[in-house]
Amino acid sequence: MTDFGQRATVASTSGALVRCRTPPKARAAVLFLHGGRADGRSPSRSWHLAALRMRPFVRAAAAALGDAPVLLARVRYRVRGWNGSDADALHDAHRALDELTRLVGDVPVVLVGHSMGGRAALRAARAPQVGAVVALAPWCPEDEPVAHLRDKDVLVLHGDHDRVTDPQASAEYVRRARASGARADMSLVPGGDHAMLRNSRRWHRTTASAVVDFTSHG
Repeated sequence: MTDFGQRATVASTSGALVRCRTPPKARAAVLFLHGGRADGRSPSRSWHLAALRMRPFVRAAAAALGDAPVLLARVRYRVRGWNGSDADALHDAHRALDELTRLVGDVPVVLVGHSMGGRAALRAARAPQVGAVVALAPWCPEDEPVAHLRDKDVLVLHGDHDRVTDPQASAEYVRRARASGARADMSLVPGGDHAMLRNSRRWHRTTASAVVDFTSHG
């Protein structure tokens, strides 16, 4: 069973794409990418806290979308870490996008990623079918590329009490993305922490609203 009623489906245990809601004829899709670690080769599991933190965002998006024909899915990572130049989470995001295209064709995609998953989502936006990214407390090293975000929508949410990833680094990333031609914006969550537990309703509501907006004009 899943959280989204009779229309929801679950993918098989293989592959990088885990479907949460599959309408008969999807006109758009939203992929959720949870956080992880800078380094880590141990398997990523659905019961890890990083994965569990994204479930309320999926539920909020599903409720906000209502009956709109938008597929919702999660990206399944093979391992827990980014792992330097291996960029494992990014490779898994690409695998999920490829699986999504085989499943529903070339529909516009919105990526929603937290922390390491935010970095993976922002990088994976290079794919032509990705039109928008919602990055939640993303990990944004100062040399992260931004040129590929030209003409794409980017919303960054960051808690002003985050002690894991830096809201100032996110603000600088958004500034550079705008300079490269992205429609990029940032919103600080007052009192927000990295786990997105404080002021959680603000996190969920803002993300769900952005998903509805981005999928409606994709």
